Amino acid sequence: MSSIFLRIYGGLLFSLVLVSVLSGIVVTIVNGVRLAEYREDMARGTFRLVSEVLASLPDEQRQKWLGDWGYKLSIPFSMVPVDQVDLSPKDVELLSQGQVDVQMLNEKSAVITSWIDDQWLLRGSVPEISEQMASGTIIFLRHLLNSYSPDERVRVLARQSAASLSFPVTFVYYPGTHLTPLQQSQLKQGSVVTVLSLRDETLQLYAQMADSDQILHLGPLKLLNPYPFKLILTLGLFVLISLSLAIYILVRGMEQRLRKLERAATRLSRGDFDVRVNVGGADSIGRLAMAFNAMADHIQRLLSLQKEMIRGVSHELRTPVARLRFGLDLVADARTPEEREAQLEGMDQDIEELDKLVDELLTYANLEQGTPTISLKRHDVDKVVAQVVGEHLRLQSRVEIEHIPCNVLDPRRFVEIDRRYIHRAIQNLVGNACRYADGKVQVRFSSTQDTCRIDVDDDGPGIPEEQWERVFSAFSRLDDSRTRKSGGYGLGLSIVRRIMYWHGGRALVSHSPLGGARFSLVWPRKQRH
Repeated sequence: MSSIFLRIYGGLLFSLVLVSVLSGIVVTIVNGVRLAEYREDMARGTFRLVSEVLASLPDEQRQKWLGDWGYKLSIPFSMVPVDQVDLSPKDVELLSQGQVDVQMLNEKSAVITSWIDDQWLLRGSVPEISEQMASGTIIFLRHLLNSYSPDERVRVLARQSAASLSFPVTFVYYPGTHLTPLQQSQLKQGSVVTVLSLRDETLQLYAQMADSDQILHLGPLKLLNPYPFKLILTLGLFVLISLSLAIYILVRGMEQRLRKLERAATRLSRGDFDVRVNVGGADSIGRLAMAFNAMADHIQRLLSLQKEMIRGVSHELRTPVARLRFGLDLVADARTPEEREAQLEGMDQDIEELDKLVDELLTYANLEQGTPTISLKRHDVDKVVAQVVGEHLRLQSRVEIEHIPCNVLDPRRFVEIDRRYIHRAIQNLVGNACRYADGKVQVRFSSTQDTCRIDVDDDGPGIPEEQWERVFSAFSRLDDSRTRKSGGYGLGLSIVRRIMYWHGGRALVSHSPLGGARFSLVWPRKQRH
């Protein structure tokens, strides 16, 4: 993703989906464990009590007694030999320690197994494991306690509750039950009263003993809530921490990259113009790093240009200024008006040379620093070439300048250019060619469907290939001459190259068919605005 915000939003969305999936898996696993424990708690009381009674009965009475109570509790009990059950040794050991084994047949029904003795296990098929099993527990417990006196019942109940039951069972009396008159009447008739509290999500069961006011109270039994507050709170904290961690991971990478940029910017502000930053990526930070590096390159190049210009200007100004000073001395010493006039004419030429140098410097600085004002309009480039050739023919006669007309159709001669700058570029190339040619210069314009080209050939000494790139550098000349005959300041070709840069093209040098050098300008017909 190229957008940093899309990356963050995408990462957050992915994290949210992942956390939601993980939360769903966690809830499923936790509720599975809770449901298994809940079912075991519901079944343990009845099955452990039945198993204890069976263990105390003689073998010949067990089946009949088990059948009777299986009918009363609506649970088809059976006795299974220990060595014939399909349980692991570990499960059998847990059964011997008072646990019960619950094997679900489907979402509701199950087969429950509990320990009787070393030879037998109690097994029963329950159509639905729910809070209603607690009714069977309290009914069976009341039956067991009826054989004891009221005083003994308390001790026996405490012992049975600690050994076999998973929920509290106690004796209460009417003043402490908070039962309605109707519910008290049902208790006295021998019924089991169930009290459901929706606010507390609990279930309580009451059963009165037959021969006393003792009321057997089972509960409060906590109903199974698939989404309790603690679980929701835990999941909320898990989601919050996970998303916070995801945001930290997403932002940390960007923060580290931004810190690299910050450190590089700090070093740049302190004068370290060689500093560059490498953060990679195609997002906003990556593009910012590329822009920073381009800015640093540009600043470094401008500073280098400034140094070159200072050195070059100081060197170029020294000669005409020295000649002016010398001319002033000669003017002062002139004895005749003719001598004075000759010296003043030379000084005027020196001033003109200074004026040309300043113009070259201003043009070069304008093209080199920042973005110059380029006014693109459609012009006939061949006419511009013809105009430049005519101007040079009027200025000098030493060199023959031949304009080879363009033989393409009129529409292709019209190109989007800044006429002033293209004129200046052709003028510099033709002037350079006239300066070094032995006697002939050729200028031609050609155009294809996509590109335009101007070639300026001369029959001079040419340029060695190893110097082709150097000739476009500012203040560079292949000879050390500073005389008026050779002329120039080493800026003309640099200006040409910058003009081509702002037109999206290139300035090239090669060998000329005339034997000297060929300078070429190549740029696209259509400019990017």
